[in-house]
Amino acid sequence: MKKLKGPELRMPELRMPRLLVDLFYDLHDRRLLPLVALVIVAILAVPILLGGDSKVIEPPVGSASVSAGSDSQAARLTVVEASPGLRDYRKRLARRKPTNPFRQRFTGPVLKGAKLNSQTTTSTTSTDTTTTSTTTNSTSADLTAPSSPSTSKGGGGGDSTSKLTYFSFAIDVKIVRSGGKGSGKDKSPSESVRHGVKPTTPLPGDKAPVVTYMGVKDEASKALFIVSNKVNSVFGDGKCLSGTDVCQLIAVEPGLPQTFVYGANDVRYRINVLKIKPVVTGHS
Repeated sequence: MKKLKGPELRMPELRMPRLLVDLFYDLHDRRLLPLVALVIVAILAVPILLGGDSKVIEPPVGSASVSAGSDSQAARLTVVEASPGLRDYRKRLARRKPTNPFRQRFTGPVLKGAKLNSQTTTSTTSTDTTTTSTTTNSTSADLTAPSSPSTSKGGGGGDSTSKLTYFSFAIDVKIVRSGGKGSGKDKSPSESVRHGVKPTTPLPGDKAPVVTYMGVKDEASKALFIVSNKVNSVFGDGKCLSGTDVCQLIAVEPGLPQTFVYGANDVRYRINVLKIKPVVTGHS
């Protein structure tokens, strides 16, 4: 067919906004176009799905009457009438027997089988009208100073004196002195034994207080010594309880000698605890 000649008609050019074009290519590059399409479909479908009419199914008339009867029977069987109030006291106290509150049931305290502190032992000896009470504490290193005994007159006309005797733990110790850098002095070992050394006693003496006996530890199985700050080093099997460079507090068992290097002349003192024993320190 021949085309008719005439003026050429041109369709108007449709151009998308630059913003939409850029958005389309961005979504295409990131593969988000299917997700956007799914969101648009969901937005359009929600009003349609929610706008539909819901049909109410009505039960038949005959079945309604039967169900009503069954519901009333179930309600009658499950509903329980509330009865607030306390339980009958006769039922609560049926197994108990009544007692007279004005009748004395206990005549006095029962002291049979009672025991005092296991660490304190009290012994009483009676001679005529004199009673002596002695108390021993095995965990105390040093007790109080003795006080004058108290005397009171008894009801029978005689004098009755009560004394409380205090004990402490003393040690028998053997000290051997040797060594020393001083010139013109006797460097031969010297040995001495001291008996009944009580707590707070410096050893070997006040002129050279190498250690100070302070008491006992671990049920009187070890002797405690405070080490002088002039002691340069300590050797032996004793257990150091305090101190970093040089031990300041040490526990020594009987029969295990301990050597202390003392003073600028490095004099050696070998201290051996021979025995730990209780001694009387006073009366009250």
